[in-house]
Amino acid sequence: MIAKTPPNRCRIVLIAPPGANAGDFGRKLSDAISGGDVASLILPPYKLDDVAFQAFAERIVPLAQESDVAAVVGGDSRIAARLRADGIHVEGGKGALADVIDRMQDKMMVGVGGAKTRDDALALGEERPDYMFFGRFGYDTQPEPHHRNLALGRWWAEMIEIPCIVLAGSSVESAATVAATGAEFAGLSTAIFADGVDAAEAIARVNRLLDESAPRFEDEP
Repeated sequence: MIAKTPPNRCRIVLIAPPGANAGDFGRKLSDAISGGDVASLILPPYKLDDVAFQAFAERIVPLAQESDVAAVVGGDSRIAARLRADGIHVEGGKGALADVIDRMQDKMMVGVGGAKTRDDALALGEERPDYMFFGRFGYDTQPEPHHRNLALGRWWAEMIEIPCIVLAGSSVESAATVAATGAEFAGLSTAIFADGVDAAEAIARVNRLLDESAPRFEDEP
C-alpha cells in the first residue's frame, strides 16, 4: 500500500462499540476504512473477560494494521503486547498510567482517558501520555458530543501540546463540532457502526465535512 500524507486537520479515530461481534464488526471496520482517511482504532474491553476480549481483538487488530490504521487496545497491557498492537489505552488513573508508560511506552503508544475535570486531565498529562481521550466509551448516544467533553477538548487543545481525542456524538455531523474545538482527533463509534449505517459512506461524509470546515493545523517547523 502506498502511504498517503495525512490531512493537516482533525482526523477520525474509530471506536469499537459495546457488544460487537468480531465477524460483523470486522466487516463493518473494513467497509469504514474503505471510505476514506482513518487515523486509528480503539478497542475498549467493555465488560468482556480477558479471554473473550483477546479473542475479539486478535481478529480485529490485523484488519486495522493491514490498512495502515493504528490499532489501540484498551485494558490489559499484556493483551496489547501479545497482539503486537500499536498502542494501549489506559483508564485506571494516574498510578496505572505511570506504570504502563514505564513498562510499555518504548514499545507502543500509551493513551489515557477518564479525566472529568481540568485537574484530572493535568494530573494525567504530567505522565506524558501520547494522547488524552475526553469521553466515555459507549456513551455517544446523543447526536451531539457531550458539552463537558467539548469544553475539556477545547481547553486542552489550546493549552497542552499532547494531542487529544474528543468523543463525537451519534451523528456524522458531530465530528465537525469536535474539530471546531481544535482537537486533533474526533472519536466516532455509533455514527459509523450503528445498525443500518453504511460505514463506508459515513466515513466519506465525515472526511468531506472535515475537509470543508475543520481548522488547519500549523505545520511543524
